Amino acid sequence: MQSLEFPKQLTMIGIIDRSFGIQGAAEMAHIRLCHGMAGVAVASLFACLGMATPLNHSSTDASDLWVRQNVSRYVVKGGADIRYVAVGNEPFLTSYSGQFQSFVVPALLNLQQSLVKANLAGYVKLVVPCNADAYESSLPSQGAFRPELTQIMTQLVSFLNSNGSPFVVNIYPFLSLYGNSDFPQDYAFFEGSTHPVTDGSNVYYNAFDGNFDTLVSALNKLGYGQIPIVIGEVGWPTDGAFGANLSAARFFNQGLINHVLSNKGTPLRPRVPPMDIYLFSLLDEGAKSVLPGNFERHWGIFSFDGQAKYALNLGLGNRLLENAKNVEYLPSRWCVADPSKDLTNVANHMRIACSVADCTTLDYGGSCNGIGAKGNISYAFNSYYQLQMQNAQSCDFDGLGMVTFLDPSVGDCRFLVGVTDHKKSIAFRPPHRRTTIWTSILCPISIRKNASSGRLIGAKNSPPARTSSTDLLLETLSRLLQVSASVTFLEVYAAAFASSSVVLITLAQLSKITGGADIVLTK
Repeated sequence: MQSLEFPKQLTMIGIIDRSFGIQGAAEMAHIRLCHGMAGVAVASLFACLGMATPLNHSSTDASDLWVRQNVSRYVVKGGADIRYVAVGNEPFLTSYSGQFQSFVVPALLNLQQSLVKANLAGYVKLVVPCNADAYESSLPSQGAFRPELTQIMTQLVSFLNSNGSPFVVNIYPFLSLYGNSDFPQDYAFFEGSTHPVTDGSNVYYNAFDGNFDTLVSALNKLGYGQIPIVIGEVGWPTDGAFGANLSAARFFNQGLINHVLSNKGTPLRPRVPPMDIYLFSLLDEGAKSVLPGNFERHWGIFSFDGQAKYALNLGLGNRLLENAKNVEYLPSRWCVADPSKDLTNVANHMRIACSVADCTTLDYGGSCNGIGAKGNISYAFNSYYQLQMQNAQSCDFDGLGMVTFLDPSVGDCRFLVGVTDHKKSIAFRPPHRRTTIWTSILCPISIRKNASSGRLIGAKNSPPARTSSTDLLLETLSRLLQVSASVTFLEVYAAAFASSSVVLITLAQLSKITGGADIVLTK
């Protein structure tokens, strides 16, 4: 390690899950950094793979390379625990009109060969997450895959069964409620329904069980009724539509967790709950397409700043979701419409602001829908202003905007304050003498039933860690710092470290190389 060179002015290293500054430096240095938490008890789902790739070709050269770069390099002693690789995501959606169907099986076969070559096929399993629209029926017992999918589903399920992979499906009762005004609202939740579905001797009191058993019936018709099933996505949005709110989201997600914990299963799979359930999603996605509906940007169980939106018990005793710590917010100020100005010609400014920032809460069914015309203008202005890091010019809007220090939030409509952008400030942070590690739970949550104890395990779900060795970590840090020689404060992913022991060893060596900065671990 003596060949490595670090700038002596480096006085602080912040270890967090998301650092835009390091991402930028990594891009400059052509270093690939991945989110992840190595050594977790339950694996990451998923290392995603696009369908329209060379992996569909007859040669396995491309898939061999992909496996080496994205799987093998991380599945090492002390490294990441990758259990599944998702080949595409919902490739059989009706809206795709079959354009991806021909890619799925060839990609699976090539990747499987590559995993065998890498001696990983017995541990890392390939899956193809499907949307619930892949099957259909008026009653669960009559479930069947769509006629045009029968052949490829037979091939897919045969492959999954032969290789010990589960069938992964995404189930969203909310979408059933959103898309059908006649859908019984209480049937979407888990507390019983006044409109149960009677299917012979079986009675269904919630949409999740009915949907799940429809899939079981479809699989049974193909001869694979006992194949394990994983719920790849399930959740409830908190805004952007009627029925999408905090109380409903908590009611649904807590009901789902309790339902899984009960070990009750479903009528067609009694006492056999899904193998894994992944809650969707961790955070809101402010730039996500709203083509299906404005709610698409509001599935998160945490807000953008890592604060839990509502109390949720994952089955780990009395512990609830924990908020992210040490979040650095911008100053408490907001951009609003100037009440002394004529706002007649404000429409174009609102259009521009909302084309960049997220204004979906203003629309019909949103939490800010009822704040009035001037409130709408102010909300749009402020959303843009915060996204622009409170740049003074971003609140001008041809003189129609003004900065206020009074929180303009109204009822459930929150006017947000942004968080610090380290990408722009990392090189200008004042020097510190303490190195701090922040711990965070900011990664998607998996719900998994432990077969031996029946205990529910909250698992970290994110792509694999950057490396598993101290030497390689130090080499990576050295390369990053060579492209940012003036850095005095460095932030890297906590997930880049394989274990706490590697963190301590690496930081101890780095501290010594850079002049002996004190190391303080905080939770």
